[in-house]
Amino acid sequence: MRSMLFVPGDSPRKFEKASQGAADALIIDLEDSVVADKKDEARGLTRTMLQAPRGRQKLYVRVNALDTGRTLGDLAAVMPARPDGIVLPKSRGGDDVRHVALWLDAFEAAAGIESGATRIVVVATETAGSIFGLGSYKGCSPRLAGLMWGAEDLAASLGATENGSGGVFHSPYRLARDLCLMGAAAAEVLAIDTVYTDIDNLAGLEAETRAARRDGFACKALIHPKHVDIVNAAFAPTEAERSWAEKVIAAFADNPDAGTLRLDGKMLDKPHLRAAQKILGL
Repeated sequence: MRSMLFVPGDSPRKFEKASQGAADALIIDLEDSVVADKKDEARGLTRTMLQAPRGRQKLYVRVNALDTGRTLGDLAAVMPARPDGIVLPKSRGGDDVRHVALWLDAFEAAAGIESGATRIVVVATETAGSIFGLGSYKGCSPRLAGLMWGAEDLAASLGATENGSGGVFHSPYRLARDLCLMGAAAAEVLAIDTVYTDIDNLAGLEAETRAARRDGFACKALIHPKHVDIVNAAFAPTEAERSWAEKVIAAFADNPDAGTLRLDGKMLDKPHLRAAQKILGL
């Protein structure tokens, strides 16, 4: 999964358009993109969207945060329509995932859904306190599919006047990004890069996405359909990377008992093999 496109939960028109696009997953949003007096209506609209004929895209629903008191009602509204996953905003750590996972156990049983089928992605850096929970996701639930980092709400939590300038995040947000990446790697789940908010700066989007892929992120959250193709392309391996990966895998296949190998004048070991397998999606 390379791209996860947010769609407002109160906009069937935008959902229909997004469904025809190339995003790998859609996140139907009941949180930030829906104003307070439309949140109840959005639950019903979201359920209808989930019940539409499905294509190849995974469909996630971002519920409201646990501290709003709306999370359980959101789940009650959408779970009968069988979303592929839930996005939990403002997650504080593994205990929040366990909490939501218990609710999902009950909703799946009530709806006749296979136990554990509904995955959980958390937005893991939206409050100052959440940064200290990034090491707690490992082993918290087999439902956990990914950690996403975000900078907008974090700025409000810190009382900052801005989170970046000139297309570069300031230090606290780079720290949150890097720790989220490491937390995801430690938990062995997908690391998801934050949204790009400069809508028309497509060159900046491509540069940020390529930097994310370079560092280990495997996916990016998006807020505009015209970003999808750029992000998908940026996460695709280059021909040079594919060629290198194929040669590394072939070399270890020819020498299955070797711990290290020499290839094109360079020493390789098992971490190189794992990197090659990741490039080819193995």
